[in-house]
Amino acid sequence: MEKSSKFYKKIGIMGGTFNPIHHGHLVTAQEALSQFKLDKVIFIPTGNPPHKIENEVASAEDRYIMTVIATSSNSNFFVSRMEIDRKGKSYTIDTVRQLRKIYGKNSLLYFITGADAILEILTWKNTDEIVSLCKFIAATRPGYNLSRIEDLRKRLFGKAGAADEKIYVMEIPALSISSTDIRNRIKHNRPIDYLLPERVSNYILKHELYK
Repeated sequence: MEKSSKFYKKIGIMGGTFNPIHHGHLVTAQEALSQFKLDKVIFIPTGNPPHKIENEVASAEDRYIMTVIATSSNSNFFVSRMEIDRKGKSYTIDTVRQLRKIYGKNSLLYFITGADAILEILTWKNTDEIVSLCKFIAATRPGYNLSRIEDLRKRLFGKAGAADEKIYVMEIPALSISSTDIRNRIKHNRPIDYLLPERVSNYILKHELYK
């Protein structure tokens, strides 16, 4: 049984389409959990993602189930339906506000996502409010050009030292795995072994997703 929210002080938020979830997502979440000493990581599959083309995305329910399957063996990983159950378009600001209410003002929220996604933050709804409510962990591949992250920090925070405390960079070798590549492999009958948990792979094959 999950502990009361008051016991959690450092919360990782792993938002994404998870279309499908793969080992890159899981390694990123575990590294963030360890490196930033988080109490838990909440995986939040998007319901009706505003920036995705609908016919390229598996149903919200399928993506939720796959995420539950992939994270079930880790007691520090949790999966939330908050975006799936939310009506209409789902935005990051709505999720961050809801989590802030659940965990209280004394908790620290860490939004975990890829560096490329972080670079688009200025296009997100209510960017300033999001930045005021949580910190960011930008997962990068080895050798990633960090100059754009530095430029983003300056645009958001100016030259203030607080910028370094808002956007952290975390290098993850497994980020070479991508959901797009997995979907293309399935479509062209190429192997997806070892790119994602076996039980997730079996679920995809059983339900004939991404064909």
